[in-house]
Amino acid sequence: MRRAGLVGVPRVRPWSWQAFLLGLIAVAVSAALQAICVALGAKLYFATFLPSLFVLGLVAGAPAAIFAALLTVPLVWWAFMPPVFEISPLTAADADSINLFFLLAVLLIGLADLCRKAMAIISRGGLKSPGESAATNSQ
Repeated sequence: MRRAGLVGVPRVRPWSWQAFLLGLIAVAVSAALQAICVALGAKLYFATFLPSLFVLGLVAGAPAAIFAALLTVPLVWWAFMPPVFEISPLTAADADSINLFFLLAVLLIGLADLCRKAMAIISRGGLKSPGESAATNSQ
């Protein structure tokens, strides 16, 4: 039986400086992809950041993904919300976009953390029961 996990993808310790550096890199790459999408006419502010948060949560853990999510909001507000490259008061639609991003980010980071913990349990050999399984009937 093969071990479960991300084959060929190194996992980083969650509170290490490498994890937070990976978070900065993920935000920078997502911002570059978002700039390309904006140049092509897309109006979705956080479209490229959500998948990177999930992958970052899997590879580097929840603290780095939370750091990246908190870094994403001011970056998107400054660089992609009109007027571009200027911090201005948020419109109701922009505030709703930020709130929806936070909701989705919390859900995706939580899911990534659960997947990371499940992969760790499976790689150790799964859950070991001390005795009989509760599903078996001893009668």
